[in-house]
Amino acid sequence: MKNYLNFENDIKNLENEIEKLKDPYNQSGLSEVDTQKISNIQLELDKKLQLIYSNLDPWQTTMVARHEDRPKSKFFIDNLFDSFIPLSGDRNYGEDKSVLTGFAKFENQSVLVIGQEKGEDLDSRIERNFGMMRPEGYRKTIRLMELANKFNIPIISFIDTPGAYPGVGAEERGQAEAIAKSIECCMQLKVPTLAYIIGEGGSGGAIALASASKVIMLENAIYSVISPEGCATILWRDPKKMLDAAKAMKLSAKDLLELQIIDEIIKEPLGGAHRDKDIMLQNLKESLSKNLELFKTLSSDEIYNQRKSKFLKIGRNKGFMNNSEDLSSLKPIEKTFNQILETNKIFIGSSILGLIILAFLIFVL
Repeated sequence: MKNYLNFENDIKNLENEIEKLKDPYNQSGLSEVDTQKISNIQLELDKKLQLIYSNLDPWQTTMVARHEDRPKSKFFIDNLFDSFIPLSGDRNYGEDKSVLTGFAKFENQSVLVIGQEKGEDLDSRIERNFGMMRPEGYRKTIRLMELANKFNIPIISFIDTPGAYPGVGAEERGQAEAIAKSIECCMQLKVPTLAYIIGEGGSGGAIALASASKVIMLENAIYSVISPEGCATILWRDPKKMLDAAKAMKLSAKDLLELQIIDEIIKEPLGGAHRDKDIMLQNLKESLSKNLELFKTLSSDEIYNQRKSKFLKIGRNKGFMNNSEDLSSLKPIEKTFNQILETNKIFIGSSILGLIILAFLIFVL
């Protein structure tokens, strides 16, 4: 049974009509299949899909990114990689089933695969904690990323989480520290790291694994510091204003590519990744091959410096630094801050002098 979003009612009606026409044993008895009518309705359906999905607003994009039929990490791991060997545990507390990790082969090349997994049905979603990782999950990935770094093995991450798990137990076991350590580990790696945001990329739960050499998003995925509902609740005390929040947050792949937060967008099939998983699989495979090949020519130091420069450039075009290519240190920013401080000193000095003159005039008069 297909699941439809609230803005897909026209699509649902057309697809139901096609299904009825394809069934010769309909209510009127045995009859011939009207292939011409099916073709016409299919053309109308394709036009409707094109019209709707070429004009999605940020909130609709969020709904597509959360679609329950959307391909998950496990699907990509099972179909893209050979000889996947799952590895478990953080060697400290326990196993976190919300993240799949292990070594595998991609086109005869060894890779470490990390996938945040939401689950396919209610039981698996509860078991996977809806893709929300706990501290032991991040510590497990840190352990394996350090192992991959030691043996010069590229790392591929599939990001799909509403955020890190905010439960009391997780906080008691050091959730914030685990996320910070994961970001630090990602930034220090000397091997290529590719982060694919396939659904939701929410908050620190996503950035903990997405501090990568290349951050790549599926066309209808989202990547944000907080959910639109959470943002609306904080700013307006009204979670129903999630459309306004989604617009303001610039969470779509198109906006983030323009802001240079991400590096690439992978096109999805018409109507979203869930409508043709085979095409989505092929598009992602091509991106993987291309990007892994790109890093083969770089040394470990070049890979490290490329990642460092990539993140230092974010937000610099409209910031204090005039030359975004000069990223060897933060001296240009410090210099600019010093100039601002000097300006403030002049302003404060002028204000004090003005107050003295004013007091003198009052006293004389």
